[in-house]
Amino acid sequence: MTDDHDTTAEDAMPIRVAALYRFTPFADIAAIQGPLAKICCANGVKGTLLLAAEGINGTIAGTDAAIDAVLAHIRALPGCATLDVKYSRAADLPFHRMKVRLKREIVTMGEPDIDPLAGVGHYVEPEDWNALIAAPGTIVIDTRNDYEVRVGSFQGAVDPATKSFRDFPAWFREHRDDLVGDGPAPTIAMFCTGGIRCEKATAFLKAEGLEDVHHLKGGILKYLETVPAAESLWEGECFVFDQRVAVGHGLTPGTHGLCHACRMPVSVADRASALFVEGVSCPACHDSRNEGQRAGYAERERQVKLAAARGEAHVGAVLP
Repeated sequence: MTDDHDTTAEDAMPIRVAALYRFTPFADIAAIQGPLAKICCANGVKGTLLLAAEGINGTIAGTDAAIDAVLAHIRALPGCATLDVKYSRAADLPFHRMKVRLKREIVTMGEPDIDPLAGVGHYVEPEDWNALIAAPGTIVIDTRNDYEVRVGSFQGAVDPATKSFRDFPAWFREHRDDLVGDGPAPTIAMFCTGGIRCEKATAFLKAEGLEDVHHLKGGILKYLETVPAAESLWEGECFVFDQRVAVGHGLTPGTHGLCHACRMPVSVADRASALFVEGVSCPACHDSRNEGQRAGYAERERQVKLAAARGEAHVGAVLP
């Protein structure tokens, strides 16, 4: 998606969603927080932005003019002039709040000595990705969480089955011998949703002594936007952290919903299960919740429907 939008698409989906990140040193993130939150709120932009000494990360949504105003502000921050943004569109605002948070890391790995600005893997453009991952001997690693991988991934990718990105270093160290072995260092290609996790993961692998490490520039979102479906090696949908839940090729809305009890994605097959009750349970969480919890979820779902009937948004029903 570029800034030159299709008028018909804008009419049907007037909200622009902007996923962004930038590794750049910020000397005083507290001083950045207030003005950034103010311009977002003044323009009716919703979403979450994270600020840390290592940079900025987040996803925001609003009208085209509102997003342009906020991005202009961010690009004026130190080191952000060439900020890379992935755009998609939505019929309605996929967020109900605006949060600008201060964090230790803009994506939490828990490895304080890893600095993507000091050393990072090779960026691979989406149009060159297929050739890389199809090459004999390339090890393809999905750096996302287990529930994201279940929604979709690249053919043949290794799934670390991690619960959070913080688990990735321990997983790699535990499985290093299986992956790398004692022979010549293999080519490793890593990917994630928007590029930030795999960029930090390549910096980690370089710190671990590997050099032939690559990552998908712009992440899965840029790949699905750029590569035609007929040429794609992607299977399934891509989980996104907003009310759209998942997107497909061309960044069109996917078929997954969200369980409001456990916040996990639910497929069409999941929703057909006897364990799925809208707003109350799904196959992933049914057995880990007791009757009291399910009763609470049922009451929340009832309040959500009452709010919808009044034309109001019930924030308890959406992603935090």
